[in-house]
Amino acid sequence: AGLVGVNTERRHRTVAARFPFQLDLEGEINPHTMPNSEGKRPASDSHNIGQGRATSTDIESKGGDDSTNMPNLCKPSISCCSHTRLVSVTEVLETARDVSNMAIAHEVVINSNFQIQQMESPQNSLERRVKDIVHRAFWDSLQAQLGETPPQYSHAIKLLQEVKESLLALLLPGHTRLRSQIGEVLDLELIQQQAKHNALDIHRLAGFIIGMMGSLCAPVRDGEIRKLKSITETVSLFREIFRVLDMMKIDMVNFTIKTLKPHLQQQSIQYERSKFQEFLNKQPNALEHTTAWLKAATEETSNSMSQNHGNQPTVLSPAAVLNQGYMNLLKWNHDTNTYPETVLMDKSRLQGLQQRLEQLTLVASVLLVTTNAVGAAIGGLPGFVDKLKQVTCVLLDELSCKALRLGEALHALSDQIHREVNRTLTEHGYTPLKNEQEAILKGQIRSIRHSHNVVRILLGERINVYVKEFLSLSSPQNRHRALPGGLGPIQAELKEVGATFSHIVHHNRMVFGPYYSEILAKLLITEGDTGMDSR
Repeated sequence: AGLVGVNTERRHRTVAARFPFQLDLEGEINPHTMPNSEGKRPASDSHNIGQGRATSTDIESKGGDDSTNMPNLCKPSISCCSHTRLVSVTEVLETARDVSNMAIAHEVVINSNFQIQQMESPQNSLERRVKDIVHRAFWDSLQAQLGETPPQYSHAIKLLQEVKESLLALLLPGHTRLRSQIGEVLDLELIQQQAKHNALDIHRLAGFIIGMMGSLCAPVRDGEIRKLKSITETVSLFREIFRVLDMMKIDMVNFTIKTLKPHLQQQSIQYERSKFQEFLNKQPNALEHTTAWLKAATEETSNSMSQNHGNQPTVLSPAAVLNQGYMNLLKWNHDTNTYPETVLMDKSRLQGLQQRLEQLTLVASVLLVTTNAVGAAIGGLPGFVDKLKQVTCVLLDELSCKALRLGEALHALSDQIHREVNRTLTEHGYTPLKNEQEAILKGQIRSIRHSHNVVRILLGERINVYVKEFLSLSSPQNRHRALPGGLGPIQAELKEVGATFSHIVHHNRMVFGPYYSEILAKLLITEGDTGMDSR
């Protein structure tokens, strides 16, 4: 949502803003394209989306991999080795616009909680201070005009005109009666005549405006409407009216996005691919890092299959290579490796999943070490593991897996777990841990800080295998696959991560599948003599 700002139509006063969202997807998003109804619209606090679908012919794959294959759509022409050329400022601006639109469309489809939010400058920033000064000057000027004898209404009439435009913009196509009412009551020619003869009733017009806002706003704004009705001072009332209208516009935009989301899901795959192709036409070597990423995945998959099959001939499927590439993103070294161009828009999401899996690996390791140390009699008690999990998650929450901070956290965690274990042992009539047992338990927990810790490596590999199975979208049986040992306490969290990861990968595969197909075809043909499948 940070990609979208609230545009200000009138720079000298940013009180009334038009709809702040424009998306170049089969044209622009039209806030008025909604069901014909005069009822209230629900507030778009949160909503869920399904995964985008596209019909395609999959690439053939061999080697027993049951993963969903890449779509073998019309392959684009890719030239990975091209000479650098000079580009104009116009081309740079057009490319930036296209990338921005593509990123917005992608965010709307992938992010189930996508919402537009009104941007606010930092409290002490220069922008905020200038904005406050300009607003204060305008409202002071309005106050001075209304305080004259007789009152001057030039500023007030401009405000009424903008309020009228804002109310009309909030109407749906079917709101013909409300449109007519607004036109009759806020007739600017009549208002100017009334002002000229000192017969303008500002409070009557304000009451109509508030009533109209109440009939158009989402239920979540009803409290704001009640506050407006209690304000009697004219300038303060109009200031608050514009503030609430700005919020209603944001609500309208979010409602529009929610309404159009099914359409966006259907169109986003072709849209993102076409925009990326336009970018590729201007920058032919824009798949350099993607090629390197897939090449590394090809080599890793080939080595893994060679180890499993010995000297027997193996056939390497493109789907297996691509899935391995996606899994590598969950173990990505961001300090030394450059992200593939085709997954840049999901970089922050994938980084979040990577950090989440690292944390879950630590949690599972701590729980496994503790339950093995105390024995099945205590480890199997109802609620014992859940209590340890709660304590562990609190101390490791949002913790970076840097060795120093992780060591400090595990040191404190070992003390806390020791106290919890002793408390449980005492409650159930067992003898508390002896000094030697205490030292072993704490030592094993604290040793998890090392990346080469055996338990941590083992559970990390099991988590990797479990999450990878979520990429096998074509196999419904995956929902009932047995959970590897030691991962029971974090099963719910792993399912959530796996579902999110699968959704990201599925959309990425559908958008960039043709590019992956051509790159992998070249990579596998190059290695054709080793028995790889070039299809």
